[in-house]
Amino acid sequence: MSTPADASASASSAPGGAAVAPSFWHGRRVLLTGHTGFKGAWLSLWLQSLGAEVTGYSNGVPTDPSLYELADVARGMRSIEGDVRDLRAVTGALAEADPEVVIHMAAQSLVRRSFAEPVETYETNVMGTVNVLEAVRVSPGEVRAVVNVTSDKCYENREWEWGYREEEAMGGHDPYSSSKGCAELITAAFRRSFFSDPDGVRLASARAGNVIGGGDWGEDRLVPDIMRAALAGEEVRVRNPNSLRPWQHVLNPLSGYLVLAQALWGGPENAGGWNFGPSDEDAMPVGAIVERLAELWPSELRWTLDEGPHPHEARYLKLDSSRARGQLGWQPLVSLEDALRSIVEWYGALAGGEDMGAVTRGQIESFQYAAPSS
Repeated sequence: MSTPADASASASSAPGGAAVAPSFWHGRRVLLTGHTGFKGAWLSLWLQSLGAEVTGYSNGVPTDPSLYELADVARGMRSIEGDVRDLRAVTGALAEADPEVVIHMAAQSLVRRSFAEPVETYETNVMGTVNVLEAVRVSPGEVRAVVNVTSDKCYENREWEWGYREEEAMGGHDPYSSSKGCAELITAAFRRSFFSDPDGVRLASARAGNVIGGGDWGEDRLVPDIMRAALAGEEVRVRNPNSLRPWQHVLNPLSGYLVLAQALWGGPENAGGWNFGPSDEDAMPVGAIVERLAELWPSELRWTLDEGPHPHEARYLKLDSSRARGQLGWQPLVSLEDALRSIVEWYGALAGGEDMGAVTRGQIESFQYAAPSS
């Protein structure tokens, strides 16, 4: 296993290479939308640890409790409250942040909620994306790299047992998946229409899904549901235990987003869509995840089948990330087993009253330079 010093040295010598490069991010001005969400809070802390000048833009804190508040994420960054559906507000935030790199993660991110709130879902995920890209387009600032984070659910899911590649058709059965497919089409249109100058803004999209980790309190999501029940000593109800999902620790795709931004900075040829999925062996049925977390949790964790009825959910979904591995040198560094162990450790620390900012930063430090799984 390489040491942090070794990894840092190799990364700094090749900012577009396989590793997240502290030398690239130190002092870099970054605008991160959706910074108060689960993934956004993790990425905010990581960018802070790298020495970036981070400005977050978000419409409040989406859950109670939240990782953003438990880990005191706001302490190390500037935060602007606003809605991505408001073009004027987004444009003002971009001007205030004056970023060099924009990472757009603000979204309505729940499949089941999209059935109840389809208009909000499309407004946020489709027009929110338009507004962020339009703000960049009209900005006189120094934005050079934009990463639009969408989802693995952007693909027209044909229930294949093999992974989807970047050039597969966009689509989606439900409003959430459809909205992410739309966001991908918008990104491609802006790239071709407004960001095609190789010396101008370089725009890419990043696709990942079923991201897990400590501090997730999302509604109707498997791991948060399990951990809420575990902390409360209650039985958890599980939908679709046979459904196959590409599970991965949150730091795996986040490292992909950072490496992609570095690569965009290095060359316009990296503008496009990119998958950041786990190893094939980490695509596991829902039931297997429940059973393993029950084994790892220190006290009894009981679960039962929730027979529904439930809205439609895909049964099979996998990504082919060979392009990111081959061209960016990226690979997922945290195995599924290590991810599940880290989740139990995180929520156990919360139950024990520990400083969750220190716990979360400690996991970032431990995983940032992890050796690839063999």
